[in-house]
Amino acid sequence: MTSTTAAPREDVALLETRGLTKHFPLRRGLLGRVAGQVRAVDGVDLRVPARRTVALVGESGCGKSTLGRCLLRVYEPTAGQILFRDPADGGTVDLAALDEAALKPYRSQIRMVFQDPFASLNPRMTLLQIVGEPLRVNRGLGREELEEQVAELLRRVGLRPEHMRRYPNAFSGGQRQRVGIARALALSPRLVVADEAVSALDVSVRAQILNLLKDLQDEEDLTYLFISHDLGVVEYMADEVVVMYVGRIVETGATDELYGRPLHPYTEALLSAVPDPDPTARRQERIVLRGEVADPSRVPAGCPFHPRCFHARDRCATEVPALREIRPGRKAACHFAEELELRGVRS
Repeated sequence: MTSTTAAPREDVALLETRGLTKHFPLRRGLLGRVAGQVRAVDGVDLRVPARRTVALVGESGCGKSTLGRCLLRVYEPTAGQILFRDPADGGTVDLAALDEAALKPYRSQIRMVFQDPFASLNPRMTLLQIVGEPLRVNRGLGREELEEQVAELLRRVGLRPEHMRRYPNAFSGGQRQRVGIARALALSPRLVVADEAVSALDVSVRAQILNLLKDLQDEEDLTYLFISHDLGVVEYMADEVVVMYVGRIVETGATDELYGRPLHPYTEALLSAVPDPDPTARRQERIVLRGEVADPSRVPAGCPFHPRCFHARDRCATEVPALREIRPGRKAACHFAEELELRGVRS
């Protein structure tokens, strides 16, 4: 694989969401009447700068994957905007407002790497068919040209082109994930949404895939939205971190700053579970949160995190905290963020 010099990183948003919302109706009874709403994503304002990696983190059920699927319009947003920068004129287009025909040209620019490399590949299709399908559908390539491009894509992700006529069951989990990455890169996207892309892999294979993603980012000027619950992996991969809880963003910031000193008690609890690679280092006591993640169909009044928060006060039970700038480049949705002295990963 030939290395190239990465283009300078710009602080220009490739994608932004404004008030992005996805509610799923709860239906009950024989007539299927709507009895409530699951607030999976609840008014999210997200900014993803070009050529950078933004990590979306939080416990299972916080809405990370739903948000990622909304960006690709796999799920239709209930409300809000998805603003994507058009390379033709530098302007933005609201992907949430487009119909299927108008959306089609943008589908090649935002691609996804799925969590499970076993379930995300069709077992009845060969690697040539899996990786080549986006090229065949979108570019109408002939057989020879299609095989050439698939062979090149397989080489770039560390697979042998002569194996393109094999089926997924002939490959290991790490190799299957490389196939998924090759498929995502087939149409030269600008944004890749990696949804728990390494969580199903062994530790040694995980490192290989992470390094591959970093190399491809430098070579192709890719932008990543990296969805993960593993904050050890996020520390290695991400330039910026966005913390979600029950469908809302509760903290954002540059990775080094957020890991050094979190501003929200939920972030502090997540960071306390990050393992320290130095066996001689003195470990901080892990913060064990009480209870479970709030039910998104019955979000608590006030701050959604207050029933589990050790710093909660009366105000937290009645008033929803706004996501606000606490210091330059750092935002948190906590009434008392300026007062709290919270611990970072190794502080």
